[in-house]
Amino acid sequence: MIRHTVGRLVSTVVIALTLALFALPMLWLAAAPFDASPAITASLPQFTLDNFAAILDNPYALGSIRNSLIQGGGAAVLVVVLAALAAYALSRVRVPGRDLLLYLLLLLSSVVTGTAAMVPIFELATRLNLIDTHLGVILVVSGGLLPAAIFILKDFMDETPTSYEESARVFGASPLQILRDIVIPLVRPGLATIAVWALASVWGGFLFQFILLRDPDKAPGSVILYTLYTEGGSPKLDLISTFSLLYSLPVVLMYLFVSQRYGFRFHGGIKR
Repeated sequence: MIRHTVGRLVSTVVIALTLALFALPMLWLAAAPFDASPAITASLPQFTLDNFAAILDNPYALGSIRNSLIQGGGAAVLVVVLAALAAYALSRVRVPGRDLLLYLLLLLSSVVTGTAAMVPIFELATRLNLIDTHLGVILVVSGGLLPAAIFILKDFMDETPTSYEESARVFGASPLQILRDIVIPLVRPGLATIAVWALASVWGGFLFQFILLRDPDKAPGSVILYTLYTEGGSPKLDLISTFSLLYSLPVVLMYLFVSQRYGFRFHGGIKR
């Protein structure tokens, strides 16, 4: 009895410390923008709104959030559309080595990372005149996200029954019509999951955006955040915390909306 009580007490302490480890940075991020002199310390903030006024005076701050929406939204749409088409084909078409191909695609995308392939990607983007364009960023980051998105969506496609598709095929529906009118409504939770994941990945991405974009008017928030340092490399905590809070709000709101509507269920809409 005593051993059981001690075990539960230790578990509770470990869980509490773990939660505190993750909660403290978030609490600091929520409080620092309203502090006149933020620091990496646990103290009551000296309330002020001057930090928000300073960020709004930055000529690139609000524009960078718009750029992030363009790049993240474009990548999310492209990934969802292409991943849905590929996942449906891999789920329904029986070809030799299908599963091996899918696993190899996912494995290679994990081994050959964007950092390792940055030189050929930059060379290809240069030859295609995609440097300093939103389209270039969207295409490059989408290519890196597609393998994992296809792998995840295929599980959703596998869980949807084929009886509806067979009935529609009898009445002359084409594969694209079946995908659009029957399969897509059943796997909407999966599509929403992929969309949020893709947008969040691009939203927090830095390397591709920093290398492919030269015009600060086209830079996303992750790149503009990098500029909020002094020439000596010291962070301007007041500006960084304020901009980080503003920059995180769109993704958090989208996550809450999609989570409330679909619940991020990792299965199809109808079970066999």
